[in-house]
Amino acid sequence: MLVFWEQRLAFLATPKTGSTAIAAALESLAAVSIQRPPLLKHTTVHRYRRFIGPYLEAASKDNFTLVALMREPKDWLGSWYRFRQREETEPAKSTRDMSFDDFVRAWCRDPRPDFADVGSQGKFLRPRQGAGADRLFRYEAIGTFVQFLEDRLGCEITLPRLNVSPEGTTELTAATEALLRATAVEDFGLYATLTG
Repeated sequence: MLVFWEQRLAFLATPKTGSTAIAAALESLAAVSIQRPPLLKHTTVHRYRRFIGPYLEAASKDNFTLVALMREPKDWLGSWYRFRQREETEPAKSTRDMSFDDFVRAWCRDPRPDFADVGSQGKFLRPRQGAGADRLFRYEAIGTFVQFLEDRLGCEITLPRLNVSPEGTTELTAATEALLRATAVEDFGLYATLTG
C-alpha cells in the first residue's frame, strides 16, 4: 500500500497485479509505504475504509482518492498457479505437480486446500458497507493506470518487471471454465464494469 499525502491519493496493492513493481517505482515519492508483512501490504478495501482512510482524512481534513488494479479473474488465478510452481514454494502451497485445471477446480471448492487458498479479487476489492475504491483500473491496461499516476504525481513513471510469475500453460476444460465463472461470479461481474 502506498499513500501520497500531498496528492491525497492512496494505492491498494491487489495481489498479483504488479504491486511490487509499482511500489519499487513509486515508494520514494510516497509519504507512507507498507511493503511488509503481506497482510498489511495487501490491505483490503474494507480495512482501508474502516481504519486507514478515516485516519488519513481526519489528519489531513481532506478526502483521499483510493485506487487499485484488478486483473481478469482467470488470468489472475493463472498468475497464482504459475507463481506457486516456483521451486522455493513450500510443499503444501506448491502447484508443481498439477494442471491449471486441477488448481482452478480446487480454488472453486469450499474450503480450499492450502495450495489454492489465494483469496479472491472480489473480496479484496469489495467494501462490506459504504464506498469501494474510487478508481479501479484493469491490470491488462496498466498503461492507463500509469498515465493516471503520472498526471496525479506530476512525474514520468517507468515500471520495472519484478515478482513476475514463471511462464506456464493455463488452459481449462469447458466444464472447469463454467465452474470458475459460476464460483467467481462476483469477480467476473466487477471486472466487467471496468472500462480501462
